[in-house]
Amino acid sequence: MSDEQQKTADENSHTSKPARTSATETRAFSPVDPLAGVFNPFESDFLNPAMAETSVGLSQSSEARSAAENPRVVVVTGLSGSGKSTAIRALEDLGFFCIDNLPVPLLPKLIELAAGGGSLKSLAFVIDTRSREFLAQAGQMIDRMRDEGVPMRIMFLEAAEDVLVRRFSETRRRHPVGQMPEKSGDEQAGASSTPVTIREGIRRERKYLEELRHRADEVIDTSAHTVHTLKAFVEQHFGGDQKPELQITVLSFGFKYGLPSECDLVFDLRFLPNPYFVKELRPQSGQNPAVRDYIFSYAQTTRFVSLFQEMADFMLPMYQREGKSYLTIGIGCTGGRHRSVAVSETIAERLDARGWQAQVRHRDIER
Repeated sequence: MSDEQQKTADENSHTSKPARTSATETRAFSPVDPLAGVFNPFESDFLNPAMAETSVGLSQSSEARSAAENPRVVVVTGLSGSGKSTAIRALEDLGFFCIDNLPVPLLPKLIELAAGGGSLKSLAFVIDTRSREFLAQAGQMIDRMRDEGVPMRIMFLEAAEDVLVRRFSETRRRHPVGQMPEKSGDEQAGASSTPVTIREGIRRERKYLEELRHRADEVIDTSAHTVHTLKAFVEQHFGGDQKPELQITVLSFGFKYGLPSECDLVFDLRFLPNPYFVKELRPQSGQNPAVRDYIFSYAQTTRFVSLFQEMADFMLPMYQREGKSYLTIGIGCTGGRHRSVAVSETIAERLDARGWQAQVRHRDIER
């Protein structure tokens, strides 16, 4: 062998690449890559339908990972227009980490990452016909993960055909199955797809989702549900003792500077005696003890606060029951420095004492 041939052979021996790892082995990352070790779903075999059979299970066995380490998983699925967006938002309010329209092959990997530790203890995913070619894998994948001990509940939402047609007509949205082939294998066979009516799209979608419906823990007909009642149903079934907090802001302001646009309720305190006309109190604000004592020395002030509390005890639980997350209560006087400030702080203190989450904000106290 000549010297030049020997040199070429030596270079090839140093630059030869190792064989590609199998789908079940850990992927290798280049040490010079600044994102080395970070899972990239767009470069992973988890997005390759052909690899679904080998990547469907979690890489760790159920024996190696205790059930306590597995995250709580809720899969939201069902017909388009049945309320899946409302359900996933309700779960998000309950503290779930939520992903809408998750590609099915990514589900095991995300659960595995959450099981590795951290703050992701409750996961919720929407899987439906928008997943297209991945949808056929969903049933088998869910069965595998359940066999491995993942605590998974499936909520399937549906509604009467006439109700779904009406909802699509009201929103003027196209049905996602409108241009999908009638059979799941038609795309692979090269069959052409033509637009269909909303009713035909609904009927095809029912066929596509039969396997997921069969595996569902809850099948919910939302035909008679409103957004609020469906949200309450999800909170009742998946929230346990946890309820979304109603966050209350008590906002003091001066009418002379305009009405706050963010207020849900507004109360006018200009009927109360005004400390502005007491020379020694005028420079002070309603946070000053002397100003506060002056305002609450009048019976009408204590009577107003008492009546407000009675009204709040009646109304706030109903706001919470209807799914309201934020409530801003405006308390106004002329300039927003004296009466509204003192009364707002007293109201917030009483709400806190009754277990509500209330904060105070003074818009015009520095004016």
